[in-house]
Amino acid sequence: MDGQTPTYLQRQWEKCFWGHSKENMPLVIIRPTIITSTFKEPFPGWVEGVRTIDSILVGYGKGNMTCFLADPHSVIDVKIMQIPGDMVVNAMMVAMVAHANQAFAASDEMMIYHVGSSVANPFILTCLQDYAQRYFTKHPWIGKDGKPVIVGNVTLLTSMDSFHRYMTLRYLLPLKGLELVNTASCQYFQGIYLKLRRKINFVKRMIEIYRPYLFFKGIYDDINTEKLRMVARESGVETDMFYFDPKSINWEDYFMNTHIPGLVRYVFK
Repeated sequence: MDGQTPTYLQRQWEKCFWGHSKENMPLVIIRPTIITSTFKEPFPGWVEGVRTIDSILVGYGKGNMTCFLADPHSVIDVKIMQIPGDMVVNAMMVAMVAHANQAFAASDEMMIYHVGSSVANPFILTCLQDYAQRYFTKHPWIGKDGKPVIVGNVTLLTSMDSFHRYMTLRYLLPLKGLELVNTASCQYFQGIYLKLRRKINFVKRMIEIYRPYLFFKGIYDDINTEKLRMVARESGVETDMFYFDPKSINWEDYFMNTHIPGLVRYVFK
């Protein structure tokens, strides 16, 4: 399954639910982007599993990623944009209350809330690299051999052609040579060979998953979500409790003190 298939299937399910359910009950669609660790509740940094940009951070922190493909000036968006999980939950609860109380007029149009940050508080890809390098340089992951993993700069490649050239010259050809030497020496270098092959396959898999979005130039309109926030404030909703405004996030503080430490605590193994 490539990166575009889930997006297509999601859209088909939305149309199906809208066509069969809108006459029976109020129906809205919440479209969060990447859901990252919690901002505040139940406690900062809580996350389960490895997904989306977390795969990049985990791979980098463990020393398995030395290059990546992307436009260095693009905003992280669509499936590569992030919003803390508790903000998504809060947006869902406020939307349910608003529509149940008919704060929004009934309409035959599909009501969609994009819950993300690309409009209100955009996050730039190069910042992710900077935060990861600073964090893991100061707090290196300890590998299975008991030694700290040394991280360095990630080579950012700006086209698929440059990615294929880089991987072939830097890794695939040397790996092929090591494979021949390993075979000739009766698998003496088997451990090193498997470790390098695993790292190369990891990077190739990440590129394959994110390829449809790496050069995406769009920014998703969150005007409906902003209207929902306005309705919540005007209706006396406790916005300190049901917060979902991405403008309140300081990305540097969030990644350095909440998200990456949360990944290390709950995901790294």
